[in-house]
Amino acid sequence: MARIFNFSAGPAILPEDVLREAQEELVDYKGAGMSIMEMSHRGKEYEAVHNEAIANLKRLMGLGDDHAVIFQTGGASAQFALVPMNLLGPGQTADYINAGSWGAKAVKEAKIIGAVNIAADTRKAAPARMPRQDELKLTPNAAYLHLTTNETIEGTQLKSLPQTDAPLVGDMSSDILSRPIDFSKFGLIYAGAQKNIGPAGVTLVAIRKDLVERSPETIPAIFRYKTHVAENSLYNTPPCFAIYLVLLVTRWIDAQGGLAALAQRNAEKAALLYATIDNSGGYYRGTAAVEDRSDMNVTFRLPSEELEEAFVKEAAKHGMKGLKGHRSVGGIRASIYNAFPRAGVEALVSFMRDFQARNG
Repeated sequence: MARIFNFSAGPAILPEDVLREAQEELVDYKGAGMSIMEMSHRGKEYEAVHNEAIANLKRLMGLGDDHAVIFQTGGASAQFALVPMNLLGPGQTADYINAGSWGAKAVKEAKIIGAVNIAADTRKAAPARMPRQDELKLTPNAAYLHLTTNETIEGTQLKSLPQTDAPLVGDMSSDILSRPIDFSKFGLIYAGAQKNIGPAGVTLVAIRKDLVERSPETIPAIFRYKTHVAENSLYNTPPCFAIYLVLLVTRWIDAQGGLAALAQRNAEKAALLYATIDNSGGYYRGTAAVEDRSDMNVTFRLPSEELEEAFVKEAAKHGMKGLKGHRSVGGIRASIYNAFPRAGVEALVSFMRDFQARNG
């Protein structure tokens, strides 16, 4: 079977070169006589994979000795709880920006742990948008300011980081390593791998080392960032195969020219889609404010839900799958992460024009 154009929001497309390399090494990893899925996580073969993956991620993000990179599990959903468990102390308040569905989930979990101030709330804005700096109502001496850099459901992306004296905590699950950004400005970054850096099953966490010391002894060791930093993410058995794929993806990013090259490619792909939407005479309607449109998740509507259903079904017949919008908002969503090829965007644009001509 030929590979389709996979517009899924996540788990999402992986680079084909990465998949083929993993396929080639699946049964016998570099002459070891066994798969990397079968190896001890403390053996020399896996240790080399593990340490290179961490080193590559730190280099791509421009992080120095002030930050540690660790691998965890549970995706962003686990981090929604682990962040306040580790960083929100007694008597402190954490600021949260609620700009979409994932920001709202982070708020909900944090409120279970401690005091939360909603610094800005644009979740119900139409068109969907990110808050402006002058809208932020920040808490003096806040434990941290949490934000989601890219809301996959609403199709919005933060274009610049807010100004705050508190440590910045970012859920970057859906746009991590998609563009150059000053990652060092964050006290903590977390990202589920399944959008841009690997398969589901591993979560990247980059944390400033001074914040590691906040991990309280009152929570179980497995939940403390301090535990995993001290043990180089080997306190418990890590998801070895997923981390191996993260390593391959970081090498692939280097081969593409790094984050700047990917950012240019991603912007061009997104611009092609947005131009088609904007030039459709209103047949296709973008759901995000123009200034906050995501380069990762392009969301739009058609004149009716019936047409949207037909659009998704017909596109699938033409080898374009994963276009149905999230069940909470409906519509169409084209997720075009790092590994998504320009040819797939061009195919979708051609289909959109043809569909409008036949059904407009």
